[in-house]
Amino acid sequence: MMLTLPENIERQPQAYAYVNFTVRMNQMQQPAQEGFPLLFGYLAEQGIEPVGAAFYNYRRIDMADTLDVEAGIAVSRAGPDSDRVKFGTLPGGRFVTLKWHGHPDKLKPVTGMLIGWLRLTQQPLDMEEKANGDHFACRLEIYETDPAEEPDMDKWVTELAFKLKD
Repeated sequence: MMLTLPENIERQPQAYAYVNFTVRMNQMQQPAQEGFPLLFGYLAEQGIEPVGAAFYNYRRIDMADTLDVEAGIAVSRAGPDSDRVKFGTLPGGRFVTLKWHGHPDKLKPVTGMLIGWLRLTQQPLDMEEKANGDHFACRLEIYETDPAEEPDMDKWVTELAFKLKD
């Protein structure tokens, strides 16, 4: 297992396709098991090419209750929304990023370390605190490893990319 140091980067706006889920922390497999197959199947039907790795985009987090998460992927172009698959644009701007080499189930403490580092360096996230949780402009967990090519999840690479307040 390995962790890179946090780094600030600029990201350009990017078209993406996604499937929304509202889940509890112990249900985080649902977006992967249901969302990604639905997403990739719909993109294939529409002839739309993915242009990056699959990701989760955490839109709202209330650790004591539920999370709103998108199972998504960057695409070459937007297409027509279906009943479950939607299209949007990931925002551009300043992001903090780091890479985790290891099992995705171990990302919780990695994420906590990154948030602690942001607080220590006084870099606020682009988020709004509300009664039903923290709402994020863009909080990505990008799965760089293709499970078809590397089935051992302990060898996966995951990039965290969180939008910073401008």
